[in-house]
Amino acid sequence: VCEWRAPETLKQILDLEMRDTGESHQKLLQLCRDVIQYSVKTNHPRFFNQLYAGMDYYSLVARFITEALNPSVYTYEVSPVFLLVEEAVIKKMIEFIGWEEGDGIFNPGGSVSNMYAMNLARYKFCPEIKEKGLSGLPRLVLFTSEECHYSMKKAASFLGIGTENVYFIKTDERGKMIPEELEKQVQRARKEGSAPFLVCATAGTTVLGAFDPLDKIADICEKHGLWLHVDASWGGSALISRKHCRLLHGIHRADSVAWNPHKMLLAGIQCCALLVKDSSGLLKKCYSAKAAYLFQQDKFYDVSYDTGDKSIQCSRRPDAFKFWLMWKALGTTGLEERVNRALALARYLVEEIKKREGFQLLLEPEYANVCFWYIPPSLRKMEDGPEFWQKLHRVAPIIKERMMKKGSMMLGYQPHQGKVNFFRQVVIGPHVSREDMDFLLDEIELLAKDL
Repeated sequence: VCEWRAPETLKQILDLEMRDTGESHQKLLQLCRDVIQYSVKTNHPRFFNQLYAGMDYYSLVARFITEALNPSVYTYEVSPVFLLVEEAVIKKMIEFIGWEEGDGIFNPGGSVSNMYAMNLARYKFCPEIKEKGLSGLPRLVLFTSEECHYSMKKAASFLGIGTENVYFIKTDERGKMIPEELEKQVQRARKEGSAPFLVCATAGTTVLGAFDPLDKIADICEKHGLWLHVDASWGGSALISRKHCRLLHGIHRADSVAWNPHKMLLAGIQCCALLVKDSSGLLKKCYSAKAAYLFQQDKFYDVSYDTGDKSIQCSRRPDAFKFWLMWKALGTTGLEERVNRALALARYLVEEIKKREGFQLLLEPEYANVCFWYIPPSLRKMEDGPEFWQKLHRVAPIIKERMMKKGSMMLGYQPHQGKVNFFRQVVIGPHVSREDMDFLLDEIELLAKDL
């Protein structure tokens, strides 16, 4: 999975310095080999470290094509095929959300999609902000779960809303937002004289893989006139599965949705869409700058296909093409099988963890995130108390170091909400097997046998 080298060692191996004269062909080939050798192999079936993994070869071919053509997706005249592809993909994704119509755009990451949505909700709340700026506005506040992605804080900071104006709503023991707590916080904000404008629900939280109760949250948003954004960057792909789409029940009531096909569906980084229920051109009204040198209105073709004015970017990659070619190749049933298989493997791992001494689940997962502790033999008879948890906290980082230096696999760990370090195993790739799940548990036992 990886050939670990310390930064200073790797700098020497790679010879990173740029010089006045170019290097020889042979030297360049060796540099390419070194780059591949010492990079993490995210396509390896035992790379479990992030919320993406694996390789889809149709997506890879699509990237070969777009890298060779080097397009930028802002006007139909320079990117006719890729603009039509993006339109077709967005339309299909909107169908799976359950909207009759809508709009959308592909962005460089789910974090950017969340920022787009936050700014769009604010623009809908007070359109004059586009020209007049922040001065004279009331104190705007937004609400999101304490298990939300950290990009919500970053977006509030970047947009001038301020991180103190992000109200984090308590979650239950499974990591889901508690609707009653949301109602309390909205009322509190109004009593304080603030102006609530947005609720961000999460469909598939980063650590626990929790899905907020979207229907109940939508009820509160309707009652108070708040924009509902669903960050389904991780969990959105469950919409493709007839078996698991119930996890996102109520998502059709959202005003906007972030969904990253580069995660569970393996479309390749990066492939991230912001989808918006509005079909009146709100995205364009919010972001348009009407650059006359690019978006001329007297062109010889239908200028509604010049979608670049809906984006905060000028140059933009044709990320939808990767997803489109893969979808064309596999069909919806092939994508559905990908989701179902990953979740079936996660369930297999859970059942194996329950059978093995020393492994302890944090909670029963509902998605592909399997969170567990490994308790080494020396701690198994120790009394449950502060000293036990203090010692257990040190176990996961040691095992992680050993697996990285051995290169056998990569698995993430973290402390979370008062719980000491635990492993978070994420199942994604279609090339991952039950044997890989067994290997994962065997390897942890092997790496920790002396702890």
